[in-house]
Amino acid sequence: MNGNFKDRIEAGRKLAEALMHLANANPIVLALPRGGVPVGFEVAKALGAPLDVVLVRKIGAPGQPELGLGAVVDGANPQLVLNEELVELVRPGQDYLEAEEKHQLVEIERRRALYRPGREPLALEGRTVIVVDDGIATGGSMKAVLQALRKSRPARVVLAVPVAPADSLDELSRLADETICLMTPEPFYAVGAHYRDFTQTTDEEVIDLLSRAAKADTAKAVPRP
Repeated sequence: MNGNFKDRIEAGRKLAEALMHLANANPIVLALPRGGVPVGFEVAKALGAPLDVVLVRKIGAPGQPELGLGAVVDGANPQLVLNEELVELVRPGQDYLEAEEKHQLVEIERRRALYRPGREPLALEGRTVIVVDDGIATGGSMKAVLQALRKSRPARVVLAVPVAPADSLDELSRLADETICLMTPEPFYAVGAHYRDFTQTTDEEVIDLLSRAAKADTAKAVPRP
């Protein structure tokens, strides 16, 4: 199938055009790795905004790891987001949830050390936070991110993706102050169906893009003599 975007870079540039009204709103761009980072990099560059990753780890049910009871979302203050209905149904016990939270936090710290060595998560309080991915399918991870971000007291939360199914987008939009999505094709199929090049983003690419974004942000902050 011919995609609507050449690749994630083109998608990011087109998404950035739709977000330019936020350039003066003190924005921070948070990208979901790995595929969301090339998209977020283009958005952050166009808006002159800092770029960070937001890492999400699912908490599965005992003996059923694919059944998501909730998720741990990293940040300056990592947040545990639970699906209360499922927790009530499965009743995994507080000890299990606490152990799983600790386990997933260790993995989050490992990945953050890989992607952003020596850098703390950006403080979000009072900022316009733009959450970016290369697309949404079911939206489970994005839902956990949007719910967790509220606890960091940002001024505004903006969900921004190149492509998503309308039903998933409708549900997620209730958790954001503003939603920007360039396409909601029907039938949807999959995120990759709407890109001509949907090659998997590597850890090395994520590390490189985050490093380049950090250098640009540092250079912007240094006053000229």
